[in-house]
Amino acid sequence: MHHFEYCNGTIHCEDVPIETIAGEVGTPFYCYSYATLTRHFNAFDEAFSDVDHLTCFSVKSCSNIAILRLFASLGSGMDIVSGGELYRALKAGVPPEKIVFSGVGKTAEEIIYALETGILMFNLESPQEMMALNECAVRLGRRAPMAIRVNPDVDPHTHPYISTGLKENKFGINLEIAESMYAQAREMSNLDIVGVGCHIGSQLTEVSPFLDTLRRLKLLIEALRKEGIQVRYLDLGGGLGITYSEEDPPHPREYGRALLQEVNGLDCGLIFEPGRVIVGNAGILVTRVLYTKEGPVKNFLVVDAGMNDLIRPSLYDSYHQIQPVVDNKRPELQADVVGPICETGDFLARERSLPRVEQGELLAVMSAGAYGFTMSSNYNSRPRVPEILVRGDAFEVIRSRETYEDLVRGERLPDFLIDG
Repeated sequence: MHHFEYCNGTIHCEDVPIETIAGEVGTPFYCYSYATLTRHFNAFDEAFSDVDHLTCFSVKSCSNIAILRLFASLGSGMDIVSGGELYRALKAGVPPEKIVFSGVGKTAEEIIYALETGILMFNLESPQEMMALNECAVRLGRRAPMAIRVNPDVDPHTHPYISTGLKENKFGINLEIAESMYAQAREMSNLDIVGVGCHIGSQLTEVSPFLDTLRRLKLLIEALRKEGIQVRYLDLGGGLGITYSEEDPPHPREYGRALLQEVNGLDCGLIFEPGRVIVGNAGILVTRVLYTKEGPVKNFLVVDAGMNDLIRPSLYDSYHQIQPVVDNKRPELQADVVGPICETGDFLARERSLPRVEQGELLAVMSAGAYGFTMSSNYNSRPRVPEILVRGDAFEVIRSRETYEDLVRGERLPDFLIDG
């Protein structure tokens, strides 16, 4: 459920008309619902309330510090994949002991930053990274808490670009060699083995891949304990999907029941890294129709938001429902909804049947809260759009619209181009 509904013929976010926000901040913009964010986080977290667990929100899915602060106030930890995300989490007031550092390409500088901060755990993804972590810990005179991210070779039945748990993916350590890597870690002077981790992909709509993964990890944990390696945490990653179109993903309660049956008696604290399932349907992208074009082969709605603002349709051919902000009751027209970017691949929808809209009217691109703003760019030198958070009958700008000056901030002309 989300809090974007028609009221008196126009879409509201909670109690605020989207038209009101557009009139004050302009378009395009991202809009998030405080009530939906809260509801979705609690629905996920409460599915595991009967066991020792930590829900670590996936920062990469939606990284505005106001939203991170909201989740932190609800008890959330954070799953990060860069030093920048660590900075954001700390800036939002997240306790470092609730932060897990994942990702295949951690630099020495990022590792040192995280060690000095005192995070909960590093999820390691290669033998060389394990050596780098130990070397950094030696340099600081600290012990580094670590888990190995295991690649269980489970097909998540999702888009190939967001599948992460197959042997051909770059992520994790093959299950067959994970045990020997743990044995090597035990011999390293400054590593502290605390967990086992995995993450098999994103936008999963079935429970069975999670269960297949969990059963394989249980065997690994049992083997490690026989060798005297104690495992305190089992990080099961994220990946639970949402409904964009006709998908029917399990509710977090169903997901939780299935997993808890499998971990019964395992004696591990559970860590989860949800992102999309919490924020996906809690945000929309609002855009204005610049021009309408009716041609002999196709019709086009040219809007002021493009692939630089929401790249998922272009990158993954992803579906996002699009609705007129004002319910105009007009007959439908099939059209491509395209942006202003100079790429044929710049589209938000293709061959979509929508109520006929006119120049200047607003459209809402639904389910845009996850991997929307965080994947946006300045391509074609377009300023990134503002982010808005609504609570009840009020809204706040939680990120200002960039200016042209922001586009060139940090750039400079070399002397030979000035003096020449």
